Amino acid sequence: MAKITFLGAGSTVFAKSILGDCMLTESLRDSEFALYDIDPQRLKESEMMLQNLNKNTGGYGKVVAYDDRRAALKGSDYVVNAIQVGGYKPATVIDFEIPKRYGLRQTIADTLGIGGIFRALRTFPVLEEFARDMEELCPDAWFLNYSNPMAMLTGYMLRYTGVKTVGLCHSVQTCASELLSGLGISLDGVAYHIAGINHMAWLLEITKDGEDLYPLVKELAAKREPNHHDLVRYEIMKQFGYYVTESSEHNAEYLPYFIKSRNPELIDRFKIPLDEYPRRCERQIAGWEQMRDDLVNNAQIGHELSHEYGSRIMNAMETNTPYKIGGNVLNTGLITNLPTEAIVEVPCLVDSSGIQPCFVGDLPPQLAALNMTNVNVHLLTIEAFVTKKKEHIYHAALLDPHTSSELTIDEIRSLCDDLIEAHGEWLPRFV
Repeated sequence: MAKITFLGAGSTVFAKSILGDCMLTESLRDSEFALYDIDPQRLKESEMMLQNLNKNTGGYGKVVAYDDRRAALKGSDYVVNAIQVGGYKPATVIDFEIPKRYGLRQTIADTLGIGGIFRALRTFPVLEEFARDMEELCPDAWFLNYSNPMAMLTGYMLRYTGVKTVGLCHSVQTCASELLSGLGISLDGVAYHIAGINHMAWLLEITKDGEDLYPLVKELAAKREPNHHDLVRYEIMKQFGYYVTESSEHNAEYLPYFIKSRNPELIDRFKIPLDEYPRRCERQIAGWEQMRDDLVNNAQIGHELSHEYGSRIMNAMETNTPYKIGGNVLNTGLITNLPTEAIVEVPCLVDSSGIQPCFVGDLPPQLAALNMTNVNVHLLTIEAFVTKKKEHIYHAALLDPHTSSELTIDEIRSLCDDLIEAHGEWLPRFV
């Protein structure tokens, strides 16, 4: 019987996906499902939902909500991390509204950019606490990180703690299907190879019945009417030769080409949804009351297996049944033209021995170069937290592709100072 601990269990919908999958998996269904969240109301709601779900899937497991994080972690075999430090209000609002004063607009702001940098800086101290507890209370546990910014958080855990960590994201799983469905190409007989960094990994190869699909993909993409919402990814593929894993609204703010105050027409041309993440948060908050009834107060609640990797990773480890994932791991010579300190997203094989990343070799040089514009920010943000040097926060922001394309050096430094002040006690003291 495994102990599966969910940190951030107040994320009720996501907890249902991950732990519901476990309840439907024979090797995991009799586990203890340990729940922890700093919001007692949301924790209680998730507990009620998962108690009902456990009962309706056979009642094999044991669902326990903890108000003590150390107790939740003690003896864990797997720890799922899905926290959002500071929540939507005030943290995400700060990430968007203060940059707006400088004329800097964002779409999602959870992975890169000024929003991603500060989301990481306020999350690192919490991860540090998690890591110290895990090193003491469950030193052999695997830490499955779902929180963004993925590369920065996973990089900190793998480089500066003793915790076995893998970062998990949806974009690799959905990349090929999103591309082909938009072009009307069947997925039957399709195989693909993806590698790069989180949210900017590359569809390096895609074949159908052994034949290269890229010529057809590019032909159809060029002919497609520009009334869809994948235009940024199509433009990246047109200019650099390969399709990128994460959505257009994300990649619009990872590069310097699309959100430009002096070229406002680009927003309409590429259908870029500025302030998209706040809108999503507002919709989710507005819809939560109805959703609560459907999830929390539904004694008949059921579950269908999701596409999330979590339960499949645990099952592979528990049963020694090999399973392939796209994982975020330290670049131990896996992608040979990216730094060894970088977190890369590559195919990984999972079994009872753990997670074994696969060698990729060199990326096409233009793709490695694009990745490096993001990796620079990842590494300097981690360096800022580890050294507590404010200068490295400035360095990360100055090297961010979107921020540096819009603001001057003085503006960027001033923006960072404003964000540091607004974050208050969420951040450690930087000197």
